[in-house]
Amino acid sequence: MRTSTTSETTAPLLDLQALVVAVRRRRRFWCSVALLGLLVGAAVAVLLPPPPTAVTKVLVAHQQDQPNDPGTLIRTDVALLHTTRIADRALRALKSDEKPEDFMQHYEGAGLTNNILRITVRADSDAAAVARAEALADAFVADHVSRIRAAADAEAKALLEQRDRMRDELTDVNKEIEDASPEGGARASASMESLFARRAELTSRIGDFGRRATEARLGTAQLVAGTQVVDAPRAVRHSLPGAAATHAAIGLALGLALGLALATVATVVADRPVLRRDVAANLGASIVAELPRLAPRRWQRRRTRAARARLTASLARTVRAGTEPVSLLELGCARSTGVIALDLARALAAEGPVVVVDGLPGRRLASRRPKPGDPTVVDDERAAAVAPHEHRIGVGSVAPGTAWTDLRHLGARTVLVVRAGHGGAAWLHTVARQLADQHVAVIGVVLIDPDPRDRTDGTLWDGPHALRGRTEPPARQNGTGRRRTDRLPAWAAAPAPDGNAEAAPGGEPAPVPDREAAPVPDREAAPVPDVAAASVPDSRQEAR
Repeated sequence: MRTSTTSETTAPLLDLQALVVAVRRRRRFWCSVALLGLLVGAAVAVLLPPPPTAVTKVLVAHQQDQPNDPGTLIRTDVALLHTTRIADRALRALKSDEKPEDFMQHYEGAGLTNNILRITVRADSDAAAVARAEALADAFVADHVSRIRAAADAEAKALLEQRDRMRDELTDVNKEIEDASPEGGARASASMESLFARRAELTSRIGDFGRRATEARLGTAQLVAGTQVVDAPRAVRHSLPGAAATHAAIGLALGLALGLALATVATVVADRPVLRRDVAANLGASIVAELPRLAPRRWQRRRTRAARARLTASLARTVRAGTEPVSLLELGCARSTGVIALDLARALAAEGPVVVVDGLPGRRLASRRPKPGDPTVVDDERAAAVAPHEHRIGVGSVAPGTAWTDLRHLGARTVLVVRAGHGGAAWLHTVARQLADQHVAVIGVVLIDPDPRDRTDGTLWDGPHALRGRTEPPARQNGTGRRRTDRLPAWAAAPAPDGNAEAAPGGEPAPVPDREAAPVPDREAAPVPDVAAASVPDSRQEAR
């Protein structure tokens, strides 16, 4: 009795490694978007230059200045700058008929410090911008000074009015002192003392109010003198190369961010496996070889030729070891599949005639011009005319729209040639399920254009899923009426039964189910007698 344990691992919600690899494979897209942003930024700087601009700075003195002021006063000045009163005063100085509301849209103020106000004005020319900035700064200074003087005058007027009231009260007190009789008792003496104390207090307060009124006027003069234009209006010079470089850098950064964001979203939505482990897991077959693009770089050609030679030799050994034809089914790499098929046919041509059955959409191999030494290529309609002793290599496609029932005629065993990142996970599942339903054994997967930094394992170690569609291999009958099972590859064969399995009655071991048939030794290690001559044709086997 055999027991098997399987460890179930929960798949992460988002595979960061696969996401990074998929985004890196889309580098042409996000690099193109970044380049487009760079070009758009440079074009904006050239085609939409900034208007003529003038700038000036004004030192603003406030009566309520405090060292710990958070900038409230200067923000108030900026808000006052954008008022129709100041705009109208500046336009009157310029003798312009423009509306104050329209003029306010062409200038702006900003507080650099608690007492420095920067005014920026835009106009049709540099001279007009400078004139408008000067008029606007003068209008703001005049308005600020008038407000300071008005506040000081109001304060001084209030203090002087209070002083005059105190003087009238002092006059009344002096009159009472003069009218008082010098002859009196103790009560008269106490009343005189209170009158003298009141007169002294009123005299002191009158002097204080007068001093404060004088200080208010003196402080106004200091504030007026402190509010002035410290930086004369000047035109801002714009450098076209500098502006173009700045806008191009901004466009490049924005385009790169947008391209990466779009590539990430497209990767998550598309769900197209790119790693070896994901492709193998979705197809249910191991990665047996990898090939780069058909047009490698000059320093990669030798390595590409060596990889193709190893793949051709491995496929040739697989074809020789089996009795059923082998097919190559492509997904997103028809050209690479055709090249692999022709290389395999040339390798087998030394042992006998080879025929390539072209089942690709558009008959890419059958319609090509043959070269000296190329094998015979026929379409799938003439595949039935191929002689039994000839090696037959089928080439087909498992792209959407494939006629699944025709894949069995190309070969009972197949090698999937898949381009990384071409098919979605759902379609890879569909391919594996359809091949299993058609009893087409997947020998392995050849991955085209893999990620060079992918270090994941593309090998399936569990036996039942190592060979999709061949869990129940077809049986044939020989001349003696006994059934024999086609040999499975050594890496896909199920393990033998345990030694302590129960024996059947009669001393013979219990029969092993077909799903777990014992592996047949490799032909190279132990040759198997040829029973093809004694075999009955497939049609008669099915009838029996």
